[in-house]
Amino acid sequence: MSKPLEGIKIIDFTHVQAGPACTQMLAWFGADVIKVERPGAGDVTRSQLRDIPGVDALYFTMLNSNKRSLTLDTKTPEGKEILTKLIKESDVLVENFGPGALDRMGFTWEHIRELNPGMIVASVKGFSDGHHYEDLKVYENVAQCAGGAASTTGFDDGPPTVSAAALGDSNTGMHLAIGILTALRARDVTGKGQKVAVSMQDSVLNLCRVKLRDQQRLDRVGYLEEYPQYPHGKFSDVVPRGGNAGGGGQPGWVLKCKGWETDPNAYIYFTIQGHAWAPICRAIGKEEWIDDPAYMTAQARQDKIFDIFGTIEEWLKDKTKFEAVDILRKFDIPCSPVLTMKELANDPSLRASGTIVEVDHKERGKYLTVGSPIKFSDMKVEVKGSPLLGEHTDEILEQLGYNSQQIAALHEQRVV
Repeated sequence: MSKPLEGIKIIDFTHVQAGPACTQMLAWFGADVIKVERPGAGDVTRSQLRDIPGVDALYFTMLNSNKRSLTLDTKTPEGKEILTKLIKESDVLVENFGPGALDRMGFTWEHIRELNPGMIVASVKGFSDGHHYEDLKVYENVAQCAGGAASTTGFDDGPPTVSAAALGDSNTGMHLAIGILTALRARDVTGKGQKVAVSMQDSVLNLCRVKLRDQQRLDRVGYLEEYPQYPHGKFSDVVPRGGNAGGGGQPGWVLKCKGWETDPNAYIYFTIQGHAWAPICRAIGKEEWIDDPAYMTAQARQDKIFDIFGTIEEWLKDKTKFEAVDILRKFDIPCSPVLTMKELANDPSLRASGTIVEVDHKERGKYLTVGSPIKFSDMKVEVKGSPLLGEHTDEILEQLGYNSQQIAALHEQRVV
């Protein structure tokens, strides 16, 4: 079966996570992604946090599946010539270099556009062009702090906290993928390429829009009724850390289940939505609360919400997190067990859906990785192993018109 992005060639000058996450997704959907790497070294994540000596680290393999690897020294005249040929026949160039790196290589936007008027140059940045911090180097946790996530994460009596979710890296990559696909569609109409840029700060802030909503509400009324600080605590003039409270106005909290004393993840997340109040009362054996004026509305419950959670937690104490959710789901109550990475890795539903896949690697053997989170009715996304460093160099050079003698010379000169 053909894939929607077949025929799209992408020069992938990205490294670490944000850019590779973007280009990997496009490769899953059929694009020919050529990962350009330094000869003899490659993406730094090939060697970071290794679990098998001398073998590409999982950090690399899980972000670079379905790609081809080309080693290339772009500082040499021969390397620049190869890149020039690639640009002329490619559709997209994706990079997450520092500011001005492409220009210093001799490939300014103006020059690229001369070589290929339809080229789309897509960039991951720490901050948007013109931002007063645009010269700062940005990594995952830096982005979470700059984008507002850390200041609103954690508990009120503790410091700002970063999330384990890659809000700065992979999230930025997903935004960039959307931008690239939009630019490709625009090119279908205009015939012209363009520059696309996504900053890590902007991407984090985009996921924190409900907190920006809350800042404006706080500015107007001085409190936020769905936060645990209300009504007994105090608010300052900035959105507080809300612990495990729900961000959508529905009271929620992480509650202990059977075994929590020895299992740090024996918890469920429990949400009290207005329409689910009566089912909740029936599920936990508190039917008298259904029509009690002190409990029957969300406003009436707010000042005693943690007492209610305490009652639910008492009901949970003889049930595992899985037993509890199996009961509560019958009452259509929003909840979930707190799942560990080990539980997710072995989840048969995730394996069956292709959300977690086992793939082969030429050196490490089989390993687990994430599959496409996007499902299609007419396409099954196939996840292949990541390429070895320079694995496809000769193949790509042949496609660019180099013969075997020329390729051998390039290897001897350490251009590739």
